[in-house]
Amino acid sequence: MKYNNLPLKPFIQEALEALHFETLTEVQENVLPLAMKGRNLIVQSQTGSGKTHAFMIPIVESIDPHKNQVQAVITAPSRELANQLYQVANQLIEYSEESINVVNYVGGTDKQRQIDKLTPKNQPHIVIGTPGRIYDLMSENALLIQTADILVIDEADMTMDLGFLSLVDEIASRLDEQVQIMVFSATIPQSLEVFLNKYLVNPEMIEIAPEHVLADEITNYLIQTKGQSRKELIYELLTMGYTYLGIVFTNTKKYADEVSDYLKEQGLKVATIHGDVEPRERKRLMRQIRQLDYQYVVATDLAARGIDIPGVSLVINAELPANLDFFIHRVGRTGRNQVEGTAITLVTPGDDHAITELEKKGIAFDDVEFKKGELIPVDNRQRRQRRKRTQANQEDTVVRGMIERNKRRKVKPGYKQKLDKEIKEHQRKQTNKKKRLAGRQARRNNKRS
Repeated sequence: MKYNNLPLKPFIQEALEALHFETLTEVQENVLPLAMKGRNLIVQSQTGSGKTHAFMIPIVESIDPHKNQVQAVITAPSRELANQLYQVANQLIEYSEESINVVNYVGGTDKQRQIDKLTPKNQPHIVIGTPGRIYDLMSENALLIQTADILVIDEADMTMDLGFLSLVDEIASRLDEQVQIMVFSATIPQSLEVFLNKYLVNPEMIEIAPEHVLADEITNYLIQTKGQSRKELIYELLTMGYTYLGIVFTNTKKYADEVSDYLKEQGLKVATIHGDVEPRERKRLMRQIRQLDYQYVVATDLAARGIDIPGVSLVINAELPANLDFFIHRVGRTGRNQVEGTAITLVTPGDDHAITELEKKGIAFDDVEFKKGELIPVDNRQRRQRRKRTQANQEDTVVRGMIERNKRRKVKPGYKQKLDKEIKEHQRKQTNKKKRLAGRQARRNNKRS
């Protein structure tokens, strides 16, 4: 379906034409008709699927410029994501002959100045912002959101992960029971369902499965560090060829600073982005990154989903994320807009289980090692598979031995039940052993971070 087939106001059609939008993406094709009918929606869709326009177009279409009141509220879990939503909204209203007031309320900006501008007769039509700042303005009785007809919760799982869901709960509780709620999320964890069940009545569920977990344009490498210094290896990988723009992801702010400091010592100009970087500094860094003043970025997972940096040609995972869902978001920063990209993940043998879990999600890796300035294919995958088979055979041998021993014993009443119990106890101990090993490896990784 094409955009010009939708019953949209002329100024929106003009804006979409200026943006060179023609065909709807899958999520837009599914969401737009229902959203424009006022339906409650829960939409599970990956970042980059076109979901922002899927909810922003119906919102702009619904605004009555003559009503001087809040008509739509959109929450985003990060300032950077809120800024991106704000830009999209302004693009859509650019050709409107009547004034549509869109505001962006995020932390790190002058709250008192925002309060002073808000009066009962001067309220924005569309409110975009982070949950904390929207809540603060509500609490001051400055921002009057209770008149809103639409609430959108963007990146709901990230909102929950960052601990902002309780603030969104407060925002939702101030709205009319008839408000239209649309929730967009890459995943729908069970803990999020409690919130959804509280506020959404008979929602339409839309799940857009990605055609590929990772874009075809991404070459996805795996490197066993084998005791090498990760920082040295990261530096060599960043500088082995021409990197247009490279991002290094770490799990902690502390390790991000360590990696960044090391790369700076080697003479690289590096931008560091994580939650402890002051908002104004972060905004300045993002502007400079987009202007290509920086060629290298070291970041925590804040940048994996909350920041859109165009032109990323190389992503390096200094370590696997604790939440494996973030792996897709990290690697997905490259290979965008049909431009080829490279992702490299540094691992140890203790990460084998996590790699197996990622493979179950449909993610394929090419095993390589860094040698003499080049990435050389290796057979780590075969060794890992052999290790699995060996472990499985050892398990089978133990269980078979237990069965044979019981066969040689004099058969007594209940021997089958006893044997089953022995086998289950053995399997339980093996499972606990694996969990302990995984726990120890995780603690080692945290210490290294």
